[in-house]
Amino acid sequence: MSPAPGFTVQVTVRLFASIREALGTSIVMVDIPDGVDVATLKRELRATYPQFATLPEAMVSVNYEYVTDDHTLRPADEVALIPPVSGGSEGSYEITDEEPTTESVAKLVSSPECGAVTVFLGTARRMSRGREVLYLEYEAYPDMAIRKMRQIGQEIFERWGTDRLAIRHRVGRCELGEASVAIAVATEHRADGFEACRYAIDRLKEIVPIWKKEVWAAGGEWIGWDCAVDPMAPETVHGQIEAAQASHS
Repeated sequence: MSPAPGFTVQVTVRLFASIREALGTSIVMVDIPDGVDVATLKRELRATYPQFATLPEAMVSVNYEYVTDDHTLRPADEVALIPPVSGGSEGSYEITDEEPTTESVAKLVSSPECGAVTVFLGTARRMSRGREVLYLEYEAYPDMAIRKMRQIGQEIFERWGTDRLAIRHRVGRCELGEASVAIAVATEHRADGFEACRYAIDRLKEIVPIWKKEVWAAGGEWIGWDCAVDPMAPETVHGQIEAAQASHS
């Protein structure tokens, strides 16, 4: 039964990457009036935790979907703050602590009906933005990440007519030269495969809640959005919400 109007409810908020480190916890409990919106929750968090003043603006997800500030919160909602992220017949999607390989994704999409299997393998490099990196750390919001990977699969199906997509992304420590992400897509012709595979990694970096921390000798830093699309722009958030609504209609 929902609380009566005017009652206070406790909302559980999950934290990730730079926000989790700054607050020193992965979950916070916030007391807010029943029926308030996301904007009110964000104001309460900023008032309670001064660390937010030094953090990048975060998006908010409710029940694994991005929402805008006017979204009304309910007591049973699963809420998460999403800091800027680094990137069968319904596709194969996995968050894993093992290093992904080209073979592990290629075999999931291969089909005698397709003339091309295109694979992308993302690896950890030594130099980044003028600094020597020692290793990388990846963190994910697994349930939401898988949902967003499925969304990418649906978008690829609508554009290129193939549902044979596999994405495996690693979490945890990643040494230099090791792979962090592997993507494979099978298509009838190679040109579609190249385009769809590039689209998949670009979209992964735009909407999937996976974060990368670059660690060097003097410290480390969580890396934010690095795509051409600005995911914090209102039109991008609304586009994500419309896509999610369409996928459930």
